[in-house]
Amino acid sequence: MAASLCLLLSLTTLAQEGTSSPYSFYGIGDIKFKGAVDTRTMGGLNVFSDSIHINLQNPAHLASLKLTAFSVGATYATTKFQTETDEGKARRTSLDYLAVGIPAGKLGFSLGLVPYSSVGYKIQELTEGDSPVYSRYTGVGGVNKVFTGIGYQLTKKINIGADIQYNFGTIETQNLRYQTGVDLVENGTREKNESDIQGFNVDFGATYQTKVNSKHTFFGSLAYTPESTLRLNNSRNIAVVLITSGTTSVVESQDIDVADTEIKLPSKLAIGTGYGEVKKWLVGGEVTLINNSVMSNRFVDIDGATFENSVRYSLGGYYIPNYNSYSSYFKKITYRAGLRYENTGLVIQNKSITDFAATLGFGLPLSGTFSKINIGLEMGKRGTQYYNLVEENYFNISVGLSFSDKWFVKRKFD
Repeated sequence: MAASLCLLLSLTTLAQEGTSSPYSFYGIGDIKFKGAVDTRTMGGLNVFSDSIHINLQNPAHLASLKLTAFSVGATYATTKFQTETDEGKARRTSLDYLAVGIPAGKLGFSLGLVPYSSVGYKIQELTEGDSPVYSRYTGVGGVNKVFTGIGYQLTKKINIGADIQYNFGTIETQNLRYQTGVDLVENGTREKNESDIQGFNVDFGATYQTKVNSKHTFFGSLAYTPESTLRLNNSRNIAVVLITSGTTSVVESQDIDVADTEIKLPSKLAIGTGYGEVKKWLVGGEVTLINNSVMSNRFVDIDGATFENSVRYSLGGYYIPNYNSYSSYFKKITYRAGLRYENTGLVIQNKSITDFAATLGFGLPLSGTFSKINIGLEMGKRGTQYYNLVEENYFNISVGLSFSDKWFVKRKFD
């Protein structure tokens, strides 16, 4: 389908899958994964080597784990969409990650599942005239990642790590067009496109930390993802449909030969630094360079969008009044905050689609354990309502559960 966001001039978007963004039509969808809740609420900052939380973006941090950790996170999101002429709203709930981290001396291991990207939109358009034409565009699916990683403490100051990820998923989009104003529609047409996706990629990481004085520590991190390839097995079906009282039935259909394609996952380099007092406070920043210009769309006849190299800036930190307080629970809470700005790499109507967000988070310790409930709030804006584009104003509430304990302890008594 010839895709232009002029389709969004008449916008009715409903919650679907892990996203409700019309921008998810392009590439492999809306990239949803932005890290675990504890790092996401610091603007995506990944410089701190935590001993009880699994860091899902730099495998070198696995070597800092002291306890076996099980982490799961989910997000409830509300989004308001605006164009120059219309607006709509959407709500969704999605799983963000599921992971296990296991320490083993100087080594740390991880295994998990991440819904990486998501396609989910429903756009309706009515063309006025003597014979009004109704059009509906829908999309569902996305790409998931199963991963396993390892981190190693090279020296007391330096950790290194790597992980391997298997990417898989299915994306389905449909376009339905028919005349309105009659009870029975005999000449409606439907085009269905489907892509089965699979491929591998790897991540590498390194971290550094050193004492500046008796209280303060300097942190540094480096994460690199080489370019990789996703293979897409594509199919297309064109059908004549009969629509009666809102019910659609296929009268005649035909499979159309379309080429299988490949999409490049871009290389990525993240460099971050931080400074603070461990178990008290931290401030830091991170810059991520993404070679998004190698990205492409699923079908060769999808137009209306191109891709460019992008940059993400993250600034954030945390504060703990007194992590060992016996008199006040609120003093033991970890308070987190951050800012994130990025050029997403998507270019439509010669306009770069940008994303800016402010984040706030709370790490709530569970009494008598090292486990925590992490709560995150994120408010941001993506895109613009001008130039026939869509502005998305979103508010996300994320909840992450991090259960930490000692496993594989040899019993002293039988």
